[in-house]
Amino acid sequence: MANLDEYKKILTKYWGYSQFKPLQEDVIRSVSEGKDTLVLMPTGGGKSITFQVPALAMDGICIVISPLIALMKDQVDRLKRIGIRAMAIHTGMMKEEISISLDNCIYGDYKFLYISPERLRSEVFRARVEKMNVCLLAVDEAHCISHWGYDFRPSYLKIADLRSLLPANTPVLGLTATATPTVSDDIMKKLKFREKNVLSTSFSRKNLIYLCRKVEDKESYLLKTLSNIRGQGIIYVRSRKNTREIAQLLVKNKISAEFYHAGLSRELREQKQNDWMSGRVRIIAATNAFGMGIDKEDVRFVIHWDIPDSIESYFQESGRAGRDNEKAWAVQLYNNSDISRARDRIRTGFPPIERIKDVYELLCNFLNVPVGSGKNGIYDFNLSEFVARYRLSVSEAYNSLKFLEKDGYVELTEELNNPSRVHFIVSRDDLYKFQVANSSLDGFIKLLLRSYTGMFNGFVAVNEDFLSKKSGLDREKVYKFLTHLSSHNIIKYIPGKKSALIILVEERLERKALMITKDNYADVKQRFEERLESMINYISSDTRCRSVALLGYFGQKSPRCGTCDVCISRNELDLSKYEFDLILDKVKGLLTEKSMLLKSLLEEAGGEEEKVLKVIRWLLDHDKIRQDSDMNLVWNN
Repeated sequence: MANLDEYKKILTKYWGYSQFKPLQEDVIRSVSEGKDTLVLMPTGGGKSITFQVPALAMDGICIVISPLIALMKDQVDRLKRIGIRAMAIHTGMMKEEISISLDNCIYGDYKFLYISPERLRSEVFRARVEKMNVCLLAVDEAHCISHWGYDFRPSYLKIADLRSLLPANTPVLGLTATATPTVSDDIMKKLKFREKNVLSTSFSRKNLIYLCRKVEDKESYLLKTLSNIRGQGIIYVRSRKNTREIAQLLVKNKISAEFYHAGLSRELREQKQNDWMSGRVRIIAATNAFGMGIDKEDVRFVIHWDIPDSIESYFQESGRAGRDNEKAWAVQLYNNSDISRARDRIRTGFPPIERIKDVYELLCNFLNVPVGSGKNGIYDFNLSEFVARYRLSVSEAYNSLKFLEKDGYVELTEELNNPSRVHFIVSRDDLYKFQVANSSLDGFIKLLLRSYTGMFNGFVAVNEDFLSKKSGLDREKVYKFLTHLSSHNIIKYIPGKKSALIILVEERLERKALMITKDNYADVKQRFEERLESMINYISSDTRCRSVALLGYFGQKSPRCGTCDVCISRNELDLSKYEFDLILDKVKGLLTEKSMLLKSLLEEAGGEEEKVLKVIRWLLDHDKIRQDSDMNLVWNN
């Protein structure tokens, strides 16, 4: 086992840091001692370092399971740029690509294998993983394994089976930004931890000021707020249409802004993201597709235009502000209509069971899969085409598919933008003979070999536009050269494509055999309702410190922050937290038993009358108590 100095040398060599962030050191020590470890570390805490550094000090390869293909590719690219050999295997790759990649992980001195959870069940992976010298199994977004979590994915339940194929002493590291105590226990149980071992930072963000603003005219409020707050920020909205409309509103008012959502091309998303990261654009209006893997420390504010589905989502997204530990704001805008629309998601998010079965049958017809066929089949899938052909509601179709995914019948991937790939399948000697015999292709082959490395060892991403520009040939000619070399078995060429994929986990079932149990359906719905109501209660409550409320949800304690909208309102009373809470508890206890006149309440509450009056006025202003027709004070339940 390496010592701390050796770990710091690795950190400095590859990442340029001289010290670890809080908790990273403890996690690395735990993993290095061979302990199964669950890490709760908020967004921006540096979770990837906790498995990358110890794995580099160990003998063997680290397997990293991640559900987000784009993030997986991004992390692999980053590791490669700093000279660390890493590989990614995900849905969307050809069987031959996967086979070569796995062989490279066995024999090619790779340190990291990133793999999507749905690939774990494939026979080719299970056969090869037993031959790998695996030193660590890291599970990113570990909350996805829990039925109690906010983003449960059935494919994650296969991860524990992987332990039987690995050496008995291989430690498992679970990583998540947020988890309640119930979810934490469930993660450790599902990953078959040998003992409970949770390491967590405090979720407290003292530099982050939480504000909830009830406003009817959000546009005016937004423009006024942005004129008072300096620096860059993110505005989160739920619909793609709104991202564009809000960005246009800001630009119209001379505020630099862009919009971002998953429906844009990869090139456009990268351009918009880079413009914002570099500071050329001040504000980005985005769906929750924006933010994963973004490492920008000086975000001064995150504004939520709509109400998120859960406190977990809100906490992660708002936590992207102020990672530099300087003052930042997390602002939630809402009104009564927003609360009604949020609760309406319960209806749209849970189509009737018979409608879910309809969508399943239509999907199988769309994919031309007969009953009894299609198990583990991977198909290109265009949701827009699907709903247009069968005249379905987009939300109803999408939510039905997500429910079929939760029940383990299908899996729907994010939209992939796979680049073209090339692999030389002849020896260098045979390639030379081919070049001599085919002089018209010699220059192009040399261009390929000069432009890219590693093509004899496996598939390498290539860009036809880059090759066109470098060679002076038009793109169509480049494509013909590549297909010609492929037809002569000199290379394997896989043209790039942009598509979401759908996997049929089981063979197509007859409708009567499709079991979507009412109990399971009801449980999922109940948990969604509970998380949503917790979010609504957080927003609409104006008596509890925002930080106290958020940390309490995750089972942590925190002192009153003194800076959120609730605390500022209390501070104006010129009472200490202790005095305010003491009087509040006394008044609440009296008024929940019976209604009473102000004079009687003051007498029974005791204490300094002026201070009690301040709290009573505050409670009246915040609709916690009211006066009935007889002028009695009544506690509002």
